[in-house]
Amino acid sequence: MSNTIYLGYYFKVKPLQPAVEILIAELGYAGFESFVETDEGVTAYIQKDEYYDSILEDIQILKSNEFEISFSSEEIEQTNWNEEWEKNFNPIIVDDKCSVRAPFHEKPDTEFDIIIEPKMSFGTGHHETTHMMIQHILKNDFKDKSVLDMGCGTGVLAILAEMKGAKPLDAIDYDNWCYLNSLENVERNHCEHISVEEGDASLLAGRHYDIIIANINRNILLSDMQTYAKCLNTNGTLFLSGFYNEDIPVIEEECNKLGLVKVETLERNNWVALKFQK
Repeated sequence: MSNTIYLGYYFKVKPLQPAVEILIAELGYAGFESFVETDEGVTAYIQKDEYYDSILEDIQILKSNEFEISFSSEEIEQTNWNEEWEKNFNPIIVDDKCSVRAPFHEKPDTEFDIIIEPKMSFGTGHHETTHMMIQHILKNDFKDKSVLDMGCGTGVLAILAEMKGAKPLDAIDYDNWCYLNSLENVERNHCEHISVEEGDASLLAGRHYDIIIANINRNILLSDMQTYAKCLNTNGTLFLSGFYNEDIPVIEEECNKLGLVKVETLERNNWVALKFQK
């Protein structure tokens, strides 16, 4: 893979939200593999071999009058991409208990130490939603609980859940890059109870869990909430993130219809992570 060429698209967006979220979703459908949110917008990456000249024509938000979006692009070699991660991917420590770092970082003095080779997958712990979900996991009992990490990204949340004693665990993502990266990270952290799968909520028929973790986005959560509720055991816990403070009422309303009661809210820079009980 060392000679794989990527194209990096650097989008400047005003105002940032909800435009960035919509842009990422549309680019993902078009074939872009990963995204890094920036202070000005978002950087999107696609393999050069997957690119075609009209790829941006179907990105509807670029035609919207509601937002100002401009972009530039350049070729990025895979070797240079890895160097970029080494320069820009700093280790994080959550609540002095959990560290998330790359293999090239020194081991910190924390109770839980997760090693992630992030490549191009979402879920390094730097984003507010992942950070808060880590906080939820740290604060709650996972010992011998069956767990689903839906939209697992790098697999970081499932990995932490196993470190806290959960078993068995399913980690699912529809994105092939995330699926492969999660497999690597599960092995890298010597996890023995995590099953990684590529797919969506259609895989969940007939399954049951004590705890479900879903850090995705508002629309997918609302679409799949009924499935989550069916899969959640009585007295089970559902952790949700990937949306904003202003989205809480519609999320809570849908959960309440399904017998799920909100018991805790975490907020970080207007992003939220909610805990529901069945």
